[in-house]
Amino acid sequence: MYQEPSMCRPHAYYFFAHQLPVLETADGLLNAAIAIAMHELPGVEPPLVRGELSAIAQRIRRRVRGRQPQALLAHLHDVLFEEEGFVGNSEDYYSSLNSYIPSVMESRRGIPITLGLIYKVVAEMVGLPVEGVNSPGHFLVRVSMPDGWMIVDPYYRGGVLTESEAFERIEFATSRRLPRLPRYLKTATHAEWISRMLLNLQHVFASSECQGDLAAMGELQSLLDLTVC
Repeated sequence: MYQEPSMCRPHAYYFFAHQLPVLETADGLLNAAIAIAMHELPGVEPPLVRGELSAIAQRIRRRVRGRQPQALLAHLHDVLFEEEGFVGNSEDYYSSLNSYIPSVMESRRGIPITLGLIYKVVAEMVGLPVEGVNSPGHFLVRVSMPDGWMIVDPYYRGGVLTESEAFERIEFATSRRLPRLPRYLKTATHAEWISRMLLNLQHVFASSECQGDLAAMGELQSLLDLTVC
């Protein structure tokens, strides 16, 4: 039994809570991210959001005979970044809307962690395994290919990075030098993925002095922390 939320909208809070037992599944991750948006955005219907992503995946699958990973990846990038135009919102980076999957689906603009989530969901719908990369300051993803994992930056239209380039991208985002250690490119668990989304929003709401929304994100964070501990 979950504690009654005092600041987070109840329908968002309880939908979020229902995802936590299955958070390490793709559906659990997507729905938890949608639940975060449900606190602020009216009328969000999770099945409709998933349906939009599924429609994109179906377009990709129709273009590839068989399941050749290289062909799937090429068409994934063509559809997401060339045709649909998903890209980082550098003009209004700190808007809370960049952290809400339904808003990113509407505007095609987001921040690294939400664009990475959309990339992961669509890629896995077409059969390409994707992990989040919990790098400091700039979230990345990596996709499994026959010759190993390939690092991708959905914020910059799906640019493919070597490990060295990934470190350079992180350093550019954080303005600090990083030692070339594996821990800076470690896989993000789904719990870490969602926690980082919540922390991003807490920073946004703290900066804009939106105390109610800040407290609401804190309630979701506390619920997540209790579940994963």
